Amino acid sequence: MNDITCKKIVGIDLGSREVKIIVTENKKIILRKKISTVSFYRDYCQYQDKIIVDLKKLGIEDVDLAVSTGYGRNNTDLSMFKPINEIKAHVYGALAQSGKKDFILLDIGGQDVKIVKIEKGLTTDLDLNDKCAASCGRYLENMANVLEVPLDSLSNYSKDPVKLNSTCAVFSESELIGKIAEGISLDRLAAGINYSMYSRLRPLLTKFRGNTLIVSGGVAKNRAIIEYLKSDYTEVKVLEDPQFNGAIGCCYYGENFI
Repeated sequence: MNDITCKKIVGIDLGSREVKIIVTENKKIILRKKISTVSFYRDYCQYQDKIIVDLKKLGIEDVDLAVSTGYGRNNTDLSMFKPINEIKAHVYGALAQSGKKDFILLDIGGQDVKIVKIEKGLTTDLDLNDKCAASCGRYLENMANVLEVPLDSLSNYSKDPVKLNSTCAVFSESELIGKIAEGISLDRLAAGINYSMYSRLRPLLTKFRGNTLIVSGGVAKNRAIIEYLKSDYTEVKVLEDPQFNGAIGCCYYGENFI
């Protein structure tokens, strides 16, 4: 520990779709902010050899330390931001939010899935799926658009899912349209979408043995997928701020390791 833990820290998670910002002071969160990635770079940044973040425009002042992670972490102004990799940021965020030291972390983002095993507070194994959209948030967004239902509504359906066989996000849309044409009910179609995503996550998780699963990322808000996961673990815990987990981890890193 050092005296920086008593000061103001900003953590930024530069995602492919959204930028998540957390500000802590005396280890307490005092600001949460989420901005589309395009708007963030267009409206709040300048380019001077490197991308400089205008914190004042973001309503953030008098910062003592700044830490960044995510897809764009190495593009930020390194004279201000200390970059850390995404795995570290999300693990630190889960440690800070859950208070647990032994768990499996499942982070489902818009374009990738991270699975990390934590034992005694340390990372002992991990896997990353960033090659296929079918197990990521983008898949749910696209399928909700096909059904013409809000993404939040999609997560309400888990019973009697229609079977969707395609393992490809693109071909799944065509398969879903075919099921709609057969007259299958919206409830079963929506449940089928949720179950098909769960069925793609489950093989990734089987190599990580443990009793407690902690879920972060935007898809953590999908109630149906969480219900399916509960059949595989003694405890499934959704973090209080699942979408801000990486940014929270940045602040935790700043508080404890810089």
